[in-house]
Parts: sequence; C-alpha cells; structure tokens
Amino acid sequence: MKPDLKNVRGDIYGGITTAVIALPLALAFGVTSGVGAIAGLYGAIAVGFFAAVFGGTSSQVSGPTGPMTVVMAAIVADHSNNLPEAFAIVFLGGLLQICFGVLKVGRFVSYTPTSVVSGFMSGIGAIIIIIQSLPFFGLSGVTGGPLGAIQAWPGLVSQINLQAALVACVTLAVMIFWPKRFRSLLPPPLAALLIGTFLAYFLFRGIPVIGAIPTGLPDLLLPSFSLANLPSIVQPAIILALLGSIDSLLTSLVADSITHTRHNSNRELIGQGIGNMVAGLIGGLPGAGATMRTVVNVRAGGHSSISGALHALILLALVLGLAPLAENIPHAVLAGILMKVGWDIIDWGYLRHVRRAPRDKVIVMFVTLGLTIFVDLITAVTIGLVLAGFATARWMEEEELKGVTALALPGDDGVRNELNKVERHELKKLDGRVSIICLRGRFSYASARELVQRAGAAASGHDAIIYDFTSAAHIDTSAALAIDELLQTATEDTKGCFVAGLSGSAEKTLRSLGVLSKIPQEHIVQSRLEAMKLAGNLVFTKD
Repeated sequence: MKPDLKNVRGDIYGGITTAVIALPLALAFGVTSGVGAIAGLYGAIAVGFFAAVFGGTSSQVSGPTGPMTVVMAAIVADHSNNLPEAFAIVFLGGLLQICFGVLKVGRFVSYTPTSVVSGFMSGIGAIIIIIQSLPFFGLSGVTGGPLGAIQAWPGLVSQINLQAALVACVTLAVMIFWPKRFRSLLPPPLAALLIGTFLAYFLFRGIPVIGAIPTGLPDLLLPSFSLANLPSIVQPAIILALLGSIDSLLTSLVADSITHTRHNSNRELIGQGIGNMVAGLIGGLPGAGATMRTVVNVRAGGHSSISGALHALILLALVLGLAPLAENIPHAVLAGILMKVGWDIIDWGYLRHVRRAPRDKVIVMFVTLGLTIFVDLITAVTIGLVLAGFATARWMEEEELKGVTALALPGDDGVRNELNKVERHELKKLDGRVSIICLRGRFSYASARELVQRAGAAASGHDAIIYDFTSAAHIDTSAALAIDELLQTATEDTKGCFVAGLSGSAEKTLRSLGVLSKIPQEHIVQSRLEAMKLAGNLVFTKD
C-alpha cells in the first residue's frame, strides 16, 4: 500500500530527527571502536539505508549500537595490524545474518533467555562506562579493554584534565536533564554535542579533540584474510551476526508494540545482513536496529522504510560536505554522551527485581554480566546459554515430575482424584499387590534420570506394575529410554508389567524406539481398568 501524503510528511520528519540523533552517536561509536569517527558515520549510512530498504520492520532505524561497537572494538584490537581483515569479519557477519534469514531462524533468536540477554546487555553498558571513564577526565584511551581502563584508574588523580572533566560533566548533565519541552526540537544527544563543543572551542581549547576526519565517498575494502586465520575470522563473525540479530529483533518487537504492527523476522535479518556486508566493504562499523532511534522515529511520525533510508541519506550528505565541522569535537564530549548511553543500556528493570527473581536466573544473569566485562563476549554468551539451559532443565524436571503419581491402596493420596468409582473398587480388590504408576503431561531429557529413580522406587515391592499413559502428552527420546529401563526392571522383578492408555506421539516414540518390545502384546491395553483386571488375574492366579 502506497503511503499517503500525511505519512510521507511524518516519514520525512522522522528521518530528519533520527539523523540528528544518529550523528553524535555515530561519531562517538566510531571513536570508541578504535577505527575512527568516520567509520561510525559510514556504518550508520550503510546499515541505516540497506536495513531500511530490505528489512522487515518498516519503522525501524538501524546503525551502530553500543553492543555492536564493543564487539567491533575487540575485533579491531585483535586485528590492529590488518584492518581489512577486521572489516572482512564485519562482511562475514552480515553474510551469516542473511543465511539466518534465508534459513528462517529469525524467530528462534527470540528464544534467547532473558537472564542471558539482561546480563550481556548490562555488561555491555558497564564496558562502555568503564572505557569512557578515561576520556571523560581528559586521558587517552588504553589497550586491554575494560580491564586496561580499570588498571589505569589509579593514575586518574594525578593526570586528570580538569577542563576536559568539566566539559564532560556539562555534556553528561545535558544528556540527563535536557528539558522535555525542547526534546522534539533538539534531541539531548545533539544538544549535548553542540553545548559541549561550544564550551570547548571558546573556553577550554586545551582538551583533546577528534582531529581530521576524511571527507568524500569511502574506499572499497574487499574482504581479505588467509586460510590460516580463518578460525579467528569466523568466531567473531558469528558473535557479530548473533548479537546483531538479537539486538535488531528485540528492537523490532519494541517497534511492533508502539506501532501495533508485526514485523517479518527473517526479512529483517536479511536486511540487516545486507547493511552489514556493505558496511564491511566501505570500512564502516557493524550495526543493528537501534531502539532509541526507532522509538524517536515513530514518535516523530516515521512509519515506513522512507524514514530509515532518509536518515541514512542525510548522514551521507553530512559526510560529503560537513565532516570537517566535526574535527573540533572533544573526546570528553563524546565520552559524556556515551556515559549516558552505557547507563541506559544496563538492564535496570531486571536489576530492580533481582531480590524477587528466581535464584538460578539471577546467577545466570550475574555470571553472564561478569564474564562480559572481565573475560570476553564469546565466553559470556556461551557460558550464559549453557547455565540458562541447566536452569531451564532443572525447572522442567520439577514440573514434569509433578505428573508422576503412584497408586497401590485405596487410601493412597491422589486415588480419589486419579481414579473413578469403578477403578477404586477394582483397586481395592488388588489388595495393594499391584502398583499403578500414572504418568501425566510431557517428559523430556530433563526428568529422564529422576523419572527412573522415582517411578522405580514407587514400583518396588509389588507383584505387578501398571504404567498408565492415559494422560501422557509427549515423551522425548531420553525419557523413552528411561521408560525402557523401567519396563525392563519391572519385567524382571515382578510377575507382570502392563502398559495402559498409550496413544498419540507418546505411543509413536515408544514404538519407534522398540521400548514396548519387552512387554507381551496382551499386556498393552487401552484402558487403566482393563490393565487392573489383567494384573489382578495374573497376580492371584500365580499364587
């Protein structure tokens, strides 16, 4: 559907507004990455334009983000002597995102546990704050990431540049306290950039500034790497692709909630991938969907891809003609802006509810946060996902085992709820010699081992065992093999083992794995009552 005139006007205003916000952030992210301010602008242009045109979220605005910049800074540090190789990683990361979209795995990204995402994002926010602490006080950046910055803190008192610190504090104050009534005309990042730069240029000219910025169109950087370095290329590319995908799709969900629309996850990944591939070819930072810029775009009236593409074209015009104006921007001003950006990235909503959140989820979040800051992003995500998997498996085990009930005597707990009147009468006749193990709900790898222990203990000491699957919904391979062990033990240790009520996917799984081959076919029946009668006849006949 073609946008009407009103929407076009809104898209134009949204594009202009988000370009104003994106400018200082792109410059700041470029400097932070270690590649240079112009790389931030190139990334904002490439990802912003191509993700808008080819993506699946009409109102989303993309560009360099805090998390992507932190990853890129680590890549640049590892490949400082071969920047074309660093941008080859950006290119490959974009290619992987396109593969994610083509393979339609976009919806699976949303399955990443909240505890891992929260810990990772909070760690990214903390890294930005730690790294920017040095330029905030007028010192040069150091190598070694956040640990290097922390090790340099003892020298802050003796080396502090008071003029730079004053400018940075003013910039940060503008970011925090800029009046709401002015924000629609002059967003806080741009206001902070202008005021901080004005102070530095006219009052404090002795503080470090960005310096010369290239103008004109970027040079083409063809992907270049050796096969020997392939592992060091692929691993960070995967991290870029996964992080960019998660970042973008989470922003897409935010855009959906505001605009009451529904994005196309797989198409969005393809658009983001194309943007990042182009960014890698022109020496730009990798990017993703930017939540703040997207929200501002929607509130300014942007609802179609026109606004995102226009914001990129405006930035391109600035690069072609106005880049020299950014040469006098102090590092302290960018540090003040990024301090607020890092603070906002931290998941304070989750941290405020830590005391009431499940302990295992909190542990996962803090482990991920700590590893993100003090080890590396790859280790943090990997271990976070593993720990989250363990926590989820533990919860699944507890929930699944609630569906295991053992009945032997009419006075047992649960008999009245589990059995009808006729079945209770039949159970009374069995005189406690037959145990009925009822399996309700779903059973998976999480409960498989404990299922053997619990059901096996309940079956011990009886002449016959009935496994009732009437209410069993699903059984995976691990649980099926555990049931195979239970049936084997029951067949060897009792006069007879019976299976009742098996149907659907549970029956299909057990039969396909040959689990029921140990049970005589006449012992596999449709109803629990039928199994009780057969068990009674068997037990009392063999006495």
